[in-house]
Amino acid sequence: MDRNTFTGFFLILVILFGATYFMKPSEEELKRERIVQDSIKQAQSGKLTKSKPAPAAATAPTAVDSNLLKGPFGRARVGNAQVVVLENEDLKVNINTKGGRVESVELKKFKTYDQKPLILFTAEESSFNLALKANGSNINTKDLFFSPSAPGLKVSQKDSAAVTFTANYGPNQSLQYVYTLKGEGFKLGFNIVTKGLENIMTAAPTIHWDALLRQKEKDIKSEHRYSGAYYQQGDEPVEHIGTTEDEKKDIGEDGKIQWVSFKQHFFSNVLISKEGFDKANLAVSTSAEPGVVKGFSASLTLPAKMNSYAMEFYFGPNRYNTLKAQGNNLEGIIDLGWGPLKWVNRFAVLPIFNALEKFNWGYGLIILVLTLILKLVLSPLTYKSYLSMAKMRVLKPEMDEIKAKVGEDNPTLLQQEYLKLYKKAGVNPLGGCIPMLLQMPIVMAFFFFFPNLFELRGEKFLWMTDLSTYDSFVNFGFEIPFMGDHLSLMCILMTISTLIYTYFNNQTSGATGQMKYIGYITPIIFLGVLNSYPAGLNYYYFLANMLTFGQQFLIRQFVNDEKIHAQIQENKKKPEGEKKQSSFQRRMEEYMRQQQSKQNKK
Repeated sequence: MDRNTFTGFFLILVILFGATYFMKPSEEELKRERIVQDSIKQAQSGKLTKSKPAPAAATAPTAVDSNLLKGPFGRARVGNAQVVVLENEDLKVNINTKGGRVESVELKKFKTYDQKPLILFTAEESSFNLALKANGSNINTKDLFFSPSAPGLKVSQKDSAAVTFTANYGPNQSLQYVYTLKGEGFKLGFNIVTKGLENIMTAAPTIHWDALLRQKEKDIKSEHRYSGAYYQQGDEPVEHIGTTEDEKKDIGEDGKIQWVSFKQHFFSNVLISKEGFDKANLAVSTSAEPGVVKGFSASLTLPAKMNSYAMEFYFGPNRYNTLKAQGNNLEGIIDLGWGPLKWVNRFAVLPIFNALEKFNWGYGLIILVLTLILKLVLSPLTYKSYLSMAKMRVLKPEMDEIKAKVGEDNPTLLQQEYLKLYKKAGVNPLGGCIPMLLQMPIVMAFFFFFPNLFELRGEKFLWMTDLSTYDSFVNFGFEIPFMGDHLSLMCILMTISTLIYTYFNNQTSGATGQMKYIGYITPIIFLGVLNSYPAGLNYYYFLANMLTFGQQFLIRQFVNDEKIHAQIQENKKKPEGEKKQSSFQRRMEEYMRQQQSKQNKK
């Protein structure tokens, strides 16, 4: 990279950052735009957008036409809304007799970031309705009052309990919701039984499920980033919508939908169907209301002409091992990266992490040992990279002589002469880059691993009170472009360690000119990028830098520049036929010959 290229590259960065800062809309404009978008969505779809509509619980019976009482579900159209509680070691589930729906769920062993009870969703901010069409009549279960078989149950660890909610359609005809809860675990059994109704239903029943999910973690921006609607269709990989923008999707042409999930960063609400849903319409929207992460909506079409629909709810944490134990490939909810990064995390990093977790160490120590193991495994690549850079450093005086003879006016001839020198010396110019590139998938894999690692949630280490989010060393009280409203101490330490590593790396490689300073730009950019990422991730990068620096220090004790120089001189004396030449060097030589030939003709 020559001076002009570097100057242009730097100016492009200045323009991009400047344009982003000066042209971005104000917070007031953004809020106004979100309110307008929410109003449009509410007008178009009529879906749940308000966070606190008037509660429907404990309502008095409403006046109903006497003729209506004699019709389908007549007696179920009048009643008092009551709440039935199902509770085990992990869950507290509130079920409302009006609609027979799960109106709220509390995870008893977890708290929000501000130590409040962790409620996945509330009665006021959720809805669940089964739409039926029987004998030409449209029936919505949200308008019916169900009769429970028990007033409420608290299930012991070894037991399981079931409560049946019944709405009578007519003589010997009824609709039942059967909820089953075991003594422990995060699953709630949910069966829909249509006694005597399957033959009079003129259309497939459809479930309409909506929820507005509130902030549960310290950084709501991070929750926005990792929240969305996930689903699995047939044997296809798990897919998702709505993580980066408001989105809608119709699903159903390529096989049964096995399950649908309203996923937040660390917790999920999943509805699993054993028979599968025929169709699904999903929608995710971002609300302008403070403290609200996203709004979710799902319309799920059940198979027609059946008298029983076996389903399950999963209300629980997005912990990889917990989700995997549920079956149905629910662990696909967790984003472990794309392509090879996903396989690195799933088959290398995660098993090592699980093995270390069995020692019951603190997670700060586990991350340290995990980094040590990975650095040990990658040490042969680190050694080869350092050795190649050392060879290039030893060759630099000879390269400077060639540059002085040829001059900078003919870059093609200069590169051709360099290649001749590399060939004589038996040095591969890419020898230092290739080992570093091979390590990149692991470095990038951790960029997905730590932000999605549930185990770090609420875990303390040193001054960091929660390894799953940023550590606020300084709070500005206002937003700074590319930095946010705070400064993370661990991110600062990571940046400093990267700058130190870059300095010593330049000493090893002998980098000069603009190339010498490019390495210092990246850490400064990543200071802004990683400032709001989990402290656990920055802690890992800090350890990786320090351990790499330590590795290079040890390697320098065993790698002698004089011996390398002597070896290079020996290589130069070898006949041309005995020297090994990489395919890259052969292609480069051929390319340089062609370029020189074109230049000579000109």
